[in-house]
Amino acid sequence: MFSKKPTETSNHLADPTAPVADSAINAIQSTRRLVDDTLDGLAGSVQDLQKQTAPMLSRVGEQASALASRGAAAVRDGSQQLREKAVHASDSTIGYIKDEPVKAMLIAAATGAALMAMLSLLTRSRD
Repeated sequence: MFSKKPTETSNHLADPTAPVADSAINAIQSTRRLVDDTLDGLAGSVQDLQKQTAPMLSRVGEQASALASRGAAAVRDGSQQLREKAVHASDSTIGYIKDEPVKAMLIAAATGAALMAMLSLLTRSRD
C-alpha cells in the first residue's frame, strides 16, 4: 500500500471500469493468439493435405492417359478387324459371282424385287 503512488490509487478509485477494461483487453489478446495459432495449424494441415494429394492426382492423370491410349488402340484394332472382314466378304462375294454367275444374278434380282415391294408398301401406308 505504501509502494503505490497516491495518484495511481486515486486513478483506480476514480475509474471503476479500469479492471474490466484490462480484463477485456487481455481476453481479446488471448482470443487473437488462439485464432492465430488455429489459423497456423489449419494452414499447416492444408499444406500437408496438398502434399499428400499431389502424387495421387498425378497417378490418376497417368492412369487416365493410359486408359485413353488403350481405348484408342482398341478402336484402331477393331476398325482394322472390321476392314479385314469387309475385304474378306467382298472377296467371297466376287468369288461366288465368278463361280455361279446365273445364280448370283437371280439372287440380286429377287433381292431388288423384295426391296421394291417393301418400299411400295411403306409409301402406300403414308397416303
